[in-house]
Amino acid sequence: METKYIIGAVIAVLAIIGIGAFALGGGSTEHAPNELVACVAAHGEEPEYGFDPMHGWGYHDSGTDPLIQSTILKRDKDNNFVNDLATDYEISSDLKTYTVTIRDDVNFTDGSKLTAGDVAFSYNKAKELGEGADLSSMEEAKADGDKVVFTLNKADSTFINKLTDVGIVPEANYDEDSYGQNPIGSGPYKLAQWDKGQQFILEKNPDYYGQEPYFDKITNLFLDSDAAFAAIKNGDLDIAEVPVAYANEKVDGYHMEYFDSIDVRGISLPTQMDEGKLSADNYTIGNNVTGDPAIREALNMGINRSALIEGSLNGYGDESYNGVADQLQWSFEPTYTDGDIDGAKDVLSAAGWEDTDGDGIVEKDGQKAEFSIYYNSKATERQAIAVAVAEQAKEIGIEITPVGGSWDDITPNSLSQGVVWGFGSADPFSIQHQYDSRVAAQGFDNPECLNDSAVDSLIDAAMAQDLESSYATWSQASQQANSNYPYLWIGTMDYTYFVSDDLDISNSTHLIYPHGGDIWGNIYDWKRINATEA
Repeated sequence: METKYIIGAVIAVLAIIGIGAFALGGGSTEHAPNELVACVAAHGEEPEYGFDPMHGWGYHDSGTDPLIQSTILKRDKDNNFVNDLATDYEISSDLKTYTVTIRDDVNFTDGSKLTAGDVAFSYNKAKELGEGADLSSMEEAKADGDKVVFTLNKADSTFINKLTDVGIVPEANYDEDSYGQNPIGSGPYKLAQWDKGQQFILEKNPDYYGQEPYFDKITNLFLDSDAAFAAIKNGDLDIAEVPVAYANEKVDGYHMEYFDSIDVRGISLPTQMDEGKLSADNYTIGNNVTGDPAIREALNMGINRSALIEGSLNGYGDESYNGVADQLQWSFEPTYTDGDIDGAKDVLSAAGWEDTDGDGIVEKDGQKAEFSIYYNSKATERQAIAVAVAEQAKEIGIEITPVGGSWDDITPNSLSQGVVWGFGSADPFSIQHQYDSRVAAQGFDNPECLNDSAVDSLIDAAMAQDLESSYATWSQASQQANSNYPYLWIGTMDYTYFVSDDLDISNSTHLIYPHGGDIWGNIYDWKRINATEA
Protein backbone atom coordinates (compact mmCIF):
# COMPACT_ATOMS: atom_id res chain seq x y z
CA MET A 1 0.00 0.00 0.00
CA GLU A 2 0.99 3.64 -0.03
CA THR A 3 3.92 4.66 2.16
CA LYS A 4 5.89 7.83 2.84
CA TYR A 5 9.24 6.13 3.01
CA ILE A 6 10.93 5.90 -0.39
CA ILE A 7 14.47 6.90 -1.32
CA GLY A 8 13.73 9.80 -3.64
CA ALA A 9 11.48 12.83 -3.50
CA VAL A 10 9.20 14.83 -5.70
CA ILE A 11 9.89 18.38 -4.56
CA ALA A 12 8.92 21.89 -5.47
CA VAL A 13 10.54 23.80 -8.32
CA LEU A 14 12.32 26.16 -5.94
CA ALA A 15 13.98 23.25 -4.16
CA ILE A 16 15.11 21.86 -7.50
CA ILE A 17 16.61 25.21 -8.45
CA GLY A 18 18.36 25.17 -5.10
CA ILE A 19 20.47 22.24 -6.22
CA GLY A 20 22.19 24.76 -8.45
CA ALA A 21 24.47 24.34 -11.37
CA PHE A 22 25.41 20.76 -10.46
CA ALA A 23 22.13 19.31 -11.68
CA LEU A 24 20.96 21.84 -14.21
CA GLY A 25 23.97 23.91 -15.11
CA GLY A 26 25.58 24.17 -18.51
CA GLY A 27 27.77 21.27 -19.50
CA SER A 28 28.30 17.81 -18.12
CA THR A 29 29.60 17.53 -14.56
CA GLU A 30 32.74 15.42 -14.14
CA HIS A 31 32.99 12.88 -11.37
CA ALA A 32 35.29 9.98 -10.60
CA PRO A 33 34.65 6.59 -12.26
CA ASN A 34 33.98 4.98 -8.88
CA GLU A 35 31.37 7.62 -7.99
CA LEU A 36 27.74 7.31 -9.04
CA VAL A 37 25.32 10.23 -9.47
CA ALA A 38 21.70 9.20 -9.66
CA CYS A 39 18.11 10.31 -9.41
CA VAL A 40 16.04 7.25 -8.69
CA ALA A 41 12.74 6.51 -6.96
CA ALA A 42 11.79 10.12 -7.65
CA HIS A 43 8.11 9.21 -7.58
CA GLY A 44 7.97 9.29 -3.77
CA GLU A 45 8.63 11.59 -0.89
CA GLU A 46 11.75 12.33 1.10
CA PRO A 47 11.69 10.32 4.36
CA GLU A 48 10.27 12.59 7.04
CA TYR A 49 12.35 11.04 9.81
CA GLY A 50 15.42 10.51 7.69
CA PHE A 51 17.15 7.19 7.21
CA ASP A 52 15.61 5.39 10.17
CA PRO A 53 14.17 1.89 9.62
CA MET A 54 12.16 2.22 12.82
CA HIS A 55 10.23 5.00 11.08
CA GLY A 56 9.94 3.02 7.85
CA TRP A 57 13.15 3.80 5.93
CA GLY A 58 14.06 0.94 3.63
CA TYR A 59 10.63 -0.70 3.80
CA HIS A 60 8.35 -0.55 0.80
CA ASP A 61 6.07 -3.57 0.62
CA SER A 62 8.83 -6.12 1.07
CA GLY A 63 12.05 -5.97 -0.80
CA THR A 64 13.66 -2.53 -0.63
CA ASP A 65 17.30 -2.63 0.46
CA PRO A 66 18.00 0.06 3.09
CA LEU A 67 21.72 0.09 2.06
CA ILE A 68 22.77 1.81 5.29
CA GLN A 69 21.46 -1.00 7.50
CA SER A 70 21.53 -4.79 7.27
CA THR A 71 18.48 -7.05 7.33
CA ILE A 72 18.06 -10.60 8.60
CA LEU A 73 17.27 -11.99 5.15
CA LYS A 74 17.32 -10.66 1.60
CA ARG A 75 15.75 -11.83 -1.66
CA ASP A 76 17.62 -12.96 -4.73
CA LYS A 77 16.61 -12.22 -8.32
CA ASP A 78 14.29 -15.25 -8.32
CA ASN A 79 12.51 -14.03 -5.17
CA ASN A 80 14.09 -16.70 -2.97
CA PHE A 81 15.15 -15.90 0.59
CA VAL A 82 18.90 -15.70 1.19
CA ASN A 83 20.82 -15.00 4.38
CA ASP A 84 22.10 -11.54 5.26
CA LEU A 85 22.62 -11.32 9.03
CA ALA A 86 21.13 -14.77 9.47
CA THR A 87 23.17 -17.93 9.23
CA ASP A 88 20.20 -20.20 9.81
CA TYR A 89 16.57 -20.11 10.89
CA GLU A 90 13.95 -22.55 12.17
CA ILE A 91 10.15 -22.33 12.09
CA SER A 92 8.06 -24.23 14.62
CA SER A 93 5.42 -26.65 13.36
CA ASP A 94 2.62 -24.44 14.69
CA LEU A 95 4.08 -21.42 12.82
CA LYS A 96 4.13 -19.37 16.01
CA THR A 97 7.89 -19.33 16.73
CA TYR A 98 10.66 -18.27 14.37
CA THR A 99 14.23 -18.74 15.66
CA VAL A 100 17.07 -17.04 13.77
CA THR A 101 20.82 -17.50 14.34
CA ILE A 102 22.73 -14.23 13.80
CA ARG A 103 26.27 -14.15 12.38
CA ASP A 104 28.97 -13.00 14.80
CA ASP A 105 31.31 -11.06 12.48
CA VAL A 106 29.32 -7.87 11.94
CA ASN A 107 30.12 -4.43 13.34
CA PHE A 108 28.17 -1.20 13.18
CA THR A 109 29.86 1.82 11.61
CA ASP A 110 30.60 3.20 15.09
CA GLY A 111 32.76 0.14 15.76
CA SER A 112 30.36 -1.63 18.11
CA LYS A 113 29.48 -5.28 17.55
CA LEU A 114 26.06 -6.15 16.12
CA THR A 115 24.37 -8.74 18.31
CA ALA A 116 21.14 -10.68 18.48
CA GLY A 117 20.09 -8.13 21.10
CA ASP A 118 20.25 -5.35 18.50
CA VAL A 119 18.10 -7.42 16.15
CA ALA A 120 15.49 -8.07 18.84
CA PHE A 121 15.50 -4.41 19.86
CA SER A 122 15.01 -3.27 16.25
CA TYR A 123 12.00 -5.50 15.72
CA ASN A 124 10.37 -4.59 19.02
CA LYS A 125 10.88 -0.88 18.33
CA ALA A 126 9.58 -1.22 14.75
CA LYS A 127 6.45 -2.93 16.07
CA GLU A 128 6.01 -0.23 18.73
CA LEU A 129 6.16 2.58 16.17
CA GLY A 130 4.22 0.70 13.48
CA GLU A 131 5.49 2.79 10.58
CA GLY A 132 7.00 0.16 8.31
CA ALA A 133 6.66 -3.62 8.17
CA ASP A 134 3.41 -5.14 9.41
CA LEU A 135 4.49 -6.86 12.61
CA SER A 136 0.96 -7.23 14.00
CA SER A 137 1.35 -10.99 14.42
CA MET A 138 4.59 -10.61 16.43
CA GLU A 139 4.18 -10.79 20.18
CA GLU A 140 7.83 -10.08 20.92
CA ALA A 141 11.39 -10.63 19.76
CA LYS A 142 13.89 -11.84 22.36
CA ALA A 143 17.63 -12.44 22.17
CA ASP A 144 18.95 -15.79 23.37
CA GLY A 145 22.72 -15.91 22.95
CA ASP A 146 23.42 -15.63 19.24
CA LYS A 147 19.78 -16.33 18.40
CA VAL A 148 16.66 -14.19 18.11
CA VAL A 149 13.38 -15.86 19.01
CA PHE A 150 10.28 -14.32 17.46
CA THR A 151 7.12 -15.31 19.33
CA LEU A 152 3.91 -14.73 17.42
CA ASN A 153 0.37 -14.29 18.71
CA LYS A 154 -1.06 -16.49 15.97
CA ALA A 155 0.06 -18.89 13.28
CA ASP A 156 1.64 -16.86 10.49
CA SER A 157 3.28 -18.57 7.53
CA THR A 158 4.05 -15.16 6.01
CA PHE A 159 6.23 -13.94 8.88
CA ILE A 160 9.40 -15.06 7.11
CA ASN A 161 8.77 -12.19 4.67
CA LYS A 162 9.06 -9.76 7.58
CA LEU A 163 12.61 -10.95 8.16
CA THR A 164 13.55 -9.01 5.00
CA ASP A 165 11.74 -5.84 6.02
CA VAL A 166 13.45 -4.24 9.03
CA GLY A 167 16.89 -2.62 8.94
CA ILE A 168 18.82 -3.30 12.14
CA VAL A 169 19.89 -0.41 14.38
CA PRO A 170 22.17 -0.43 17.47
CA GLU A 171 20.20 -0.56 20.70
CA ALA A 172 22.89 1.27 22.69
CA ASN A 173 23.08 4.25 20.34
CA TYR A 174 19.55 4.54 19.04
CA ASP A 175 17.68 7.80 19.61
CA GLU A 176 14.23 7.96 18.05
CA ASP A 177 14.47 11.71 17.48
CA SER A 178 17.95 11.97 15.97
CA TYR A 179 18.94 8.61 14.50
CA GLY A 180 17.46 9.33 11.06
CA GLN A 181 19.80 12.30 10.56
CA ASN A 182 22.93 10.42 11.66
CA PRO A 183 22.23 6.73 11.15
CA ILE A 184 24.56 4.04 12.44
CA GLY A 185 24.23 0.84 10.46
CA SER A 186 26.10 -2.20 9.19
CA GLY A 187 25.11 -2.18 5.52
CA PRO A 188 27.32 -1.71 2.45
CA TYR A 189 27.10 2.09 2.68
CA LYS A 190 26.98 4.78 5.32
CA LEU A 191 25.35 8.18 5.14
CA ALA A 192 27.96 10.87 4.49
CA GLN A 193 25.68 13.85 3.86
CA TRP A 194 22.00 14.73 3.62
CA ASP A 195 20.98 18.08 2.18
CA LYS A 196 17.27 18.06 2.85
CA GLY A 197 15.20 18.62 -0.23
CA GLN A 198 18.24 18.36 -2.48
CA GLN A 199 20.29 15.17 -2.19
CA PHE A 200 21.83 12.51 -0.02
CA ILE A 201 25.35 11.09 -0.35
CA LEU A 202 26.40 7.58 0.61
CA GLU A 203 29.98 6.38 1.03
CA LYS A 204 31.14 2.75 1.04
CA ASN A 205 31.36 1.10 4.44
CA PRO A 206 34.96 -0.27 4.57
CA ASP A 207 34.01 -2.76 7.28
CA TYR A 208 31.06 -4.30 5.45
CA TYR A 209 30.98 -8.07 5.88
CA GLY A 210 29.31 -8.90 2.57
CA GLN A 211 30.09 -8.52 -1.11
CA GLU A 212 31.93 -5.25 -1.73
CA PRO A 213 30.11 -2.90 -4.11
CA TYR A 214 32.03 -1.29 -6.99
CA PHE A 215 31.05 2.31 -6.27
CA ASP A 216 32.76 4.13 -3.41
CA LYS A 217 30.26 6.97 -3.40
CA ILE A 218 26.62 7.38 -4.41
CA THR A 219 24.96 10.78 -4.74
CA ASN A 220 21.20 10.65 -5.19
CA LEU A 221 19.49 13.89 -6.22
CA PHE A 222 15.90 14.76 -5.39
CA LEU A 223 14.40 15.96 -8.68
CA ASP A 224 10.97 15.84 -10.23
CA SER A 225 10.49 14.12 -13.57
CA ASP A 226 11.09 17.14 -15.79
CA ALA A 227 14.21 18.19 -13.91
CA ALA A 228 15.58 14.63 -13.93
CA PHE A 229 15.13 14.42 -17.70
CA ALA A 230 16.78 17.81 -18.13
CA ALA A 231 19.73 16.62 -16.04
CA ILE A 232 20.02 13.51 -18.21
CA LYS A 233 20.04 15.59 -21.39
CA ASN A 234 22.73 17.75 -19.80
CA GLY A 235 24.85 14.69 -18.94
CA ASP A 236 24.80 15.36 -15.20
CA LEU A 237 23.50 11.96 -14.08
CA ASP A 238 24.62 8.37 -14.48
CA ILE A 239 21.12 7.01 -14.04
CA ALA A 240 17.66 8.51 -13.65
CA GLU A 241 14.28 6.97 -13.12
CA VAL A 242 11.69 8.59 -15.39
CA PRO A 243 7.97 8.06 -15.96
CA VAL A 244 7.04 5.84 -18.89
CA ALA A 245 5.99 8.97 -20.76
CA TYR A 246 9.71 9.61 -21.36
CA ALA A 247 10.57 6.03 -22.23
CA ASN A 248 10.69 6.55 -26.00
CA GLU A 249 12.95 9.60 -25.83
CA LYS A 250 16.48 9.31 -27.19
CA VAL A 251 19.47 10.93 -25.46
CA ASP A 252 23.03 10.66 -26.74
CA GLY A 253 25.29 8.76 -24.35
CA TYR A 254 22.38 6.99 -22.63
CA HIS A 255 20.29 3.91 -23.17
CA MET A 256 16.97 2.92 -21.66
CA GLU A 257 16.66 0.05 -19.20
CA TYR A 258 13.25 -1.50 -18.58
CA PHE A 259 12.39 -3.44 -15.44
CA ASP A 260 9.13 -5.33 -15.26
CA SER A 261 7.52 -5.38 -11.85
CA ILE A 262 4.76 -6.70 -9.63
CA ASP A 263 3.67 -3.08 -9.04
CA VAL A 264 0.02 -3.10 -10.06
CA ARG A 265 -2.43 -0.24 -10.53
CA GLY A 266 -6.07 -0.68 -9.62
CA ILE A 267 -9.11 1.39 -8.72
CA SER A 268 -10.96 0.56 -5.51
CA LEU A 269 -14.74 0.48 -5.90
CA PRO A 270 -16.72 0.83 -2.64
CA THR A 271 -18.74 -2.37 -2.23
CA GLN A 272 -21.14 -1.01 0.40
CA MET A 273 -24.13 1.26 -0.04
CA ASP A 274 -24.02 4.64 1.67
CA GLU A 275 -26.17 4.01 4.72
CA GLY A 276 -24.75 6.84 6.80
CA LYS A 277 -21.94 4.77 8.33
CA LEU A 278 -18.70 6.51 9.27
CA SER A 279 -15.22 5.13 9.82
CA ALA A 280 -13.25 5.65 13.01
CA ASP A 281 -11.83 8.76 11.31
CA ASN A 282 -15.35 10.02 10.49
CA TYR A 283 -15.06 9.28 6.78
CA THR A 284 -18.19 8.31 4.89
CA ILE A 285 -18.39 4.60 4.06
CA GLY A 286 -20.14 3.39 0.92
CA ASN A 287 -21.41 4.62 -2.41
CA ASN A 288 -24.91 4.11 -3.84
CA VAL A 289 -23.59 3.52 -7.34
CA THR A 290 -20.55 1.26 -6.87
CA GLY A 291 -22.37 -0.43 -4.00
CA ASP A 292 -24.41 -2.20 -6.68
CA PRO A 293 -22.32 -5.20 -7.80
CA ALA A 294 -23.63 -4.81 -11.37
CA ILE A 295 -21.79 -1.50 -11.70
CA ARG A 296 -18.53 -3.06 -10.54
CA GLU A 297 -18.94 -6.10 -12.78
CA ALA A 298 -19.83 -3.97 -15.81
CA LEU A 299 -16.72 -1.83 -15.38
CA ASN A 300 -14.50 -4.88 -15.07
CA MET A 301 -16.01 -6.35 -18.25
CA GLY A 302 -16.25 -3.19 -20.31
CA ILE A 303 -12.93 -1.44 -19.67
CA ASN A 304 -10.25 -2.21 -22.26
CA ARG A 305 -7.07 -2.75 -20.28
CA SER A 306 -4.87 -3.25 -23.33
CA ALA A 307 -5.82 0.20 -24.58
CA LEU A 308 -5.20 1.65 -21.11
CA ILE A 309 -1.71 0.13 -20.95
CA GLU A 310 -0.86 1.50 -24.40
CA GLY A 311 -2.18 4.95 -23.59
CA SER A 312 -1.64 5.53 -19.88
CA LEU A 313 1.61 3.54 -19.52
CA ASN A 314 2.95 4.11 -23.04
CA GLY A 315 2.84 0.35 -23.53
CA TYR A 316 5.25 -0.36 -20.65
CA GLY A 317 3.21 -2.75 -18.58
CA ASP A 318 0.95 -5.80 -18.63
CA GLU A 319 -2.78 -6.15 -18.13
CA SER A 320 -4.00 -7.27 -14.71
CA TYR A 321 -7.48 -8.62 -14.03
CA ASN A 322 -7.07 -9.54 -10.38
CA GLY A 323 -4.27 -7.50 -8.83
CA VAL A 324 -1.85 -10.45 -8.54
CA ALA A 325 1.15 -10.19 -10.85
CA ASP A 326 2.00 -13.23 -12.98
CA GLN A 327 5.43 -13.58 -11.33
CA LEU A 328 3.86 -14.41 -7.97
CA GLN A 329 3.13 -17.97 -6.90
CA TRP A 330 -0.46 -17.16 -5.94
CA SER A 331 -1.39 -15.70 -9.32
CA PHE A 332 -4.34 -17.11 -11.28
CA GLU A 333 -5.99 -16.79 -14.65
CA PRO A 334 -8.86 -14.32 -15.12
CA THR A 335 -12.36 -15.70 -15.58
CA TYR A 336 -13.45 -13.06 -18.07
CA THR A 337 -12.07 -10.91 -20.86
CA ASP A 338 -12.18 -7.14 -20.93
CA GLY A 339 -13.36 -4.64 -23.53
CA ASP A 340 -16.76 -6.36 -23.74
CA ILE A 341 -18.95 -3.28 -24.02
CA ASP A 342 -22.08 -5.15 -25.08
CA GLY A 343 -21.68 -7.65 -22.25
CA ALA A 344 -21.22 -4.81 -19.76
CA LYS A 345 -24.37 -3.10 -20.98
CA ASP A 346 -26.29 -6.37 -20.64
CA VAL A 347 -25.13 -6.72 -17.02
CA LEU A 348 -26.33 -3.20 -16.24
CA SER A 349 -29.65 -3.71 -17.97
CA ALA A 350 -30.31 -6.99 -16.18
CA ALA A 351 -29.77 -5.19 -12.86
CA GLY A 352 -32.23 -2.42 -13.75
CA TRP A 353 -29.80 0.26 -14.90
CA GLU A 354 -31.28 1.96 -17.98
CA ASP A 355 -30.79 5.25 -19.80
CA THR A 356 -34.35 6.58 -19.59
CA ASP A 357 -33.61 10.23 -20.40
CA GLY A 358 -31.33 9.70 -23.37
CA ASP A 359 -28.24 11.43 -21.94
CA GLY A 360 -26.07 8.36 -22.36
CA ILE A 361 -25.80 7.68 -18.60
CA VAL A 362 -27.83 4.87 -17.08
CA GLU A 363 -29.86 5.33 -13.93
CA LYS A 364 -31.76 3.16 -11.49
CA ASP A 365 -34.49 4.24 -9.07
CA GLY A 366 -33.63 7.87 -9.79
CA GLN A 367 -29.90 7.38 -9.12
CA LYS A 368 -27.55 8.27 -11.96
CA ALA A 369 -24.59 5.92 -12.48
CA GLU A 370 -21.99 8.50 -11.58
CA PHE A 371 -19.15 8.74 -9.06
CA SER A 372 -15.61 10.11 -8.75
CA ILE A 373 -12.17 8.53 -9.03
CA TYR A 374 -9.42 10.19 -6.99
CA TYR A 375 -5.74 9.99 -7.85
CA ASN A 376 -2.46 11.35 -6.53
CA SER A 377 -1.80 14.36 -8.75
CA LYS A 378 1.97 13.80 -8.41
CA ALA A 379 1.67 10.43 -10.17
CA THR A 380 1.24 11.14 -13.87
CA GLU A 381 0.38 7.53 -14.72
CA ARG A 382 -2.44 7.51 -12.15
CA GLN A 383 -3.91 10.65 -13.64
CA ALA A 384 -3.73 9.11 -17.10
CA ILE A 385 -5.44 5.95 -15.85
CA ALA A 386 -8.25 7.88 -14.15
CA VAL A 387 -8.91 9.99 -17.23
CA ALA A 388 -8.81 7.02 -19.62
CA VAL A 389 -11.14 4.93 -17.43
CA ALA A 390 -13.59 7.84 -17.27
CA GLU A 391 -13.61 8.11 -21.06
CA GLN A 392 -14.14 4.38 -21.56
CA ALA A 393 -16.81 4.14 -18.86
CA LYS A 394 -19.03 6.55 -20.81
CA GLU A 395 -19.30 3.94 -23.55
CA ILE A 396 -21.16 1.63 -21.17
CA GLY A 397 -23.24 4.41 -19.63
CA ILE A 398 -21.31 5.25 -16.46
CA GLU A 399 -20.18 8.81 -15.67
CA ILE A 400 -16.87 9.04 -13.79
CA THR A 401 -15.24 12.28 -12.68
CA PRO A 402 -11.44 12.13 -12.23
CA VAL A 403 -10.26 14.17 -9.24
CA GLY A 404 -6.57 14.86 -8.61
CA GLY A 405 -5.12 15.89 -5.29
CA SER A 406 -2.76 15.11 -2.44
CA TRP A 407 -3.28 12.19 -0.08
CA ASP A 408 -4.77 14.68 2.36
CA ASP A 409 -7.46 15.28 -0.25
CA ILE A 410 -7.85 11.64 -1.23
CA THR A 411 -7.98 9.90 2.14
CA PRO A 412 -11.28 11.40 3.42
CA ASN A 413 -12.94 10.19 0.19
CA SER A 414 -11.21 6.82 -0.05
CA LEU A 415 -14.11 4.85 1.47
CA SER A 416 -16.88 6.46 -0.57
CA GLN A 417 -15.35 7.06 -4.02
CA GLY A 418 -12.97 5.25 -6.34
CA VAL A 419 -9.24 5.71 -5.82
CA VAL A 420 -6.32 4.79 -8.10
CA TRP A 421 -4.00 2.75 -5.88
CA GLY A 422 -0.59 1.19 -6.28
CA PHE A 423 -0.02 -2.30 -4.92
CA GLY A 424 2.67 -4.92 -5.23
CA SER A 425 4.30 -7.09 -2.62
CA ALA A 426 6.28 -10.31 -2.60
CA ASP A 427 4.47 -11.09 0.66
CA PRO A 428 1.04 -12.73 0.15
CA PHE A 429 -0.11 -11.10 3.38
CA SER A 430 -0.91 -8.09 1.19
CA ILE A 431 -4.13 -9.94 0.28
CA GLN A 432 -5.22 -9.62 3.89
CA HIS A 433 -4.67 -5.87 3.73
CA GLN A 434 -6.69 -5.64 0.54
CA TYR A 435 -9.72 -7.76 1.32
CA ASP A 436 -10.07 -8.88 4.96
CA SER A 437 -13.30 -7.51 6.45
CA ARG A 438 -11.69 -7.39 9.90
CA VAL A 439 -9.33 -4.59 8.80
CA ALA A 440 -11.79 -2.73 6.57
CA ALA A 441 -11.52 1.07 6.67
CA GLN A 442 -8.47 0.96 8.97
CA GLY A 443 -5.95 3.30 7.44
CA PHE A 444 -5.53 2.23 3.83
CA ASP A 445 -6.62 -1.38 4.49
CA ASN A 446 -9.62 -2.75 2.57
CA PRO A 447 -10.82 0.71 1.48
CA GLU A 448 -13.56 -0.88 -0.61
CA CYS A 449 -14.93 -2.35 2.65
CA LEU A 450 -15.41 -5.82 1.20
CA ASN A 451 -17.29 -8.03 3.64
CA ASP A 452 -16.98 -11.65 2.56
CA SER A 453 -16.65 -14.26 5.31
CA ALA A 454 -15.38 -16.82 2.80
CA VAL A 455 -12.43 -14.56 2.03
CA ASP A 456 -11.67 -14.12 5.73
CA SER A 457 -11.77 -17.87 6.31
CA LEU A 458 -9.40 -18.57 3.42
CA ILE A 459 -6.98 -15.94 4.75
CA ASP A 460 -6.98 -17.64 8.15
CA ALA A 461 -6.40 -21.02 6.51
CA ALA A 462 -3.46 -19.70 4.48
CA MET A 463 -1.84 -18.21 7.56
CA ALA A 464 -1.96 -21.60 9.31
CA GLN A 465 -0.28 -23.51 6.44
CA ASP A 466 3.40 -23.75 5.64
CA LEU A 467 4.44 -21.07 3.18
CA GLU A 468 4.65 -23.23 0.04
CA SER A 469 1.29 -24.86 0.71
CA SER A 470 -0.31 -21.53 1.54
CA TYR A 471 0.17 -20.06 -1.92
CA ALA A 472 -2.73 -22.04 -3.37
CA THR A 473 -4.96 -20.92 -0.51
CA TRP A 474 -3.91 -17.29 -0.89
CA SER A 475 -4.84 -17.65 -4.54
CA GLN A 476 -8.28 -18.98 -3.58
CA ALA A 477 -8.76 -16.06 -1.18
CA SER A 478 -7.91 -13.57 -3.91
CA GLN A 479 -10.17 -15.33 -6.42
CA GLN A 480 -13.05 -15.30 -3.97
CA ALA A 481 -12.49 -11.61 -3.22
CA ASN A 482 -12.33 -10.71 -6.90
CA SER A 483 -15.61 -12.50 -7.57
CA ASN A 484 -17.14 -9.48 -5.78
CA TYR A 485 -15.35 -7.05 -8.14
CA PRO A 486 -14.05 -4.81 -5.32
CA TYR A 487 -11.43 -3.32 -7.66
CA LEU A 488 -11.13 -2.37 -11.27
CA TRP A 489 -7.64 -3.75 -11.80
CA ILE A 490 -5.70 -2.18 -14.67
CA GLY A 491 -2.21 -3.62 -14.97
CA THR A 492 1.35 -3.89 -13.73
CA MET A 493 3.75 -1.12 -14.71
CA ASP A 494 7.34 -1.27 -15.86
CA TYR A 495 10.09 0.89 -14.37
CA THR A 496 12.11 2.86 -16.87
CA TYR A 497 15.59 4.33 -16.43
CA PHE A 498 17.96 6.37 -18.51
CA VAL A 499 21.37 4.76 -17.93
CA SER A 500 24.73 6.10 -19.04
CA ASP A 501 26.32 3.96 -21.73
CA ASP A 502 29.39 3.47 -19.52
CA LEU A 503 27.33 2.08 -16.64
CA ASP A 504 26.35 -1.59 -16.28
CA ILE A 505 23.47 -1.98 -13.81
CA SER A 506 23.27 -5.73 -14.35
CA ASN A 507 19.72 -6.05 -15.56
CA SER A 508 20.09 -9.83 -15.46
CA THR A 509 20.49 -9.80 -11.67
CA HIS A 510 17.85 -7.27 -10.67
CA LEU A 511 15.43 -8.19 -7.93
CA ILE A 512 11.71 -8.66 -8.26
CA TYR A 513 10.16 -5.22 -8.07
CA PRO A 514 7.60 -4.72 -5.33
CA HIS A 515 5.46 -1.61 -5.10
CA GLY A 516 7.86 1.31 -5.55
CA GLY A 517 10.67 -0.82 -6.95
CA ASP A 518 14.19 -1.36 -5.67
CA ILE A 519 16.79 -0.32 -8.22
CA TRP A 520 19.44 -0.42 -5.47
CA GLY A 521 18.84 -4.09 -4.71
CA ASN A 522 21.60 -5.31 -7.02
CA ILE A 523 24.02 -2.39 -6.43
CA TYR A 524 26.66 -5.03 -5.61
CA ASP A 525 26.70 -5.99 -9.31
CA TRP A 526 26.81 -2.48 -10.80
CA LYS A 527 30.06 -1.30 -12.35
CA ARG A 528 31.56 1.27 -14.68
CA ILE A 529 32.61 -0.09 -18.06
CA ASN A 530 34.98 1.37 -20.63
CA ALA A 531 33.57 2.73 -23.84
CA THR A 532 35.33 -0.05 -25.74
CA GLU A 533 33.53 -2.62 -23.60
CA ALA A 534 30.07 -1.07 -23.96
